Amino acid sequence: MSKWIAASAALALILGAPLAVAEVGSSKLPISLSAVDKDGKPLPTYIVPKDADILRHDNAEQIMLGKRLLNETKRLLPENVGANMNCNSCHVAQGKMHFGAPYLNTVNSFPQFNPRAERVMTLEERVNGCFMRSMNGKPLAIDSKEMQAIVAYMQWLAQDVPHGGKAVELVNSGPIDMSLTPDPVRGQAIYAKQCATCHGVNGEGMMDGAGNVMFPPLWGEESFNIGAGLARLYKAAQFVKYNMPMGVSKTKPWGQGNVLSDQDAVDVAGYFTQMQRPDFPAKVNDWLSGKKPKDARY
Repeated sequence: MSKWIAASAALALILGAPLAVAEVGSSKLPISLSAVDKDGKPLPTYIVPKDADILRHDNAEQIMLGKRLLNETKRLLPENVGANMNCNSCHVAQGKMHFGAPYLNTVNSFPQFNPRAERVMTLEERVNGCFMRSMNGKPLAIDSKEMQAIVAYMQWLAQDVPHGGKAVELVNSGPIDMSLTPDPVRGQAIYAKQCATCHGVNGEGMMDGAGNVMFPPLWGEESFNIGAGLARLYKAAQFVKYNMPMGVSKTKPWGQGNVLSDQDAVDVAGYFTQMQRPDFPAKVNDWLSGKKPKDARY
């Protein structure tokens, strides 16, 4: 977990063959993925687009704004972001990475039923949920240029995959053994060894010399609030196992994950998720039917 990527490295069931990859410098990035329509019928191969492709589109300026907003959320939207977080602090490689909360299938997956809200939500509502929870901030106006730009970027990522279709071989996050009981004391030791270099000894995160977010805080008043998905034990453990520490593993395009065991990930998540963080008063409206997951903080 030592490197959540912030500025430059800003949600699906595995159905097909392994990811096709292309060499990019000394690293590998996914370039092509099998795709299916809403009925599961094959579509032309989905190509993960290069950012340079944005300039070919009539709404390039809007797409580029969306890209920047996801990368530089704290700096560009200070009135809407209370935490020292960017959207891409959690969405690895600007939302293009397997296991790293990718955006590639997002726009075609909405409207979507949300178990926490227990209703169907639009993409814009889901984005605002992140602003209010993960960013501990305020929602964007649905018709604002910023919201429209964020959606435009996700639409660009979807490329020619029709609504309801998806790029397969791509998952939001990998599985974790939810029968494991966390040991926060052991988790603290793992945190000190694997995470503190980037996220700080006291979970405070790291800023660059200009005051921009490099690595987000994992607890404290400037972190995500108690209503965020990453405040949940097993949700956090999933992300940690498959993405952290960043730049250590040699087997994935961004060198993320494959370092900690399930127990390690559950232990370290058991440590930092239970630390003090902002409250989320609107949590009283979550899981109203009583179907609350066992790892919810409230």
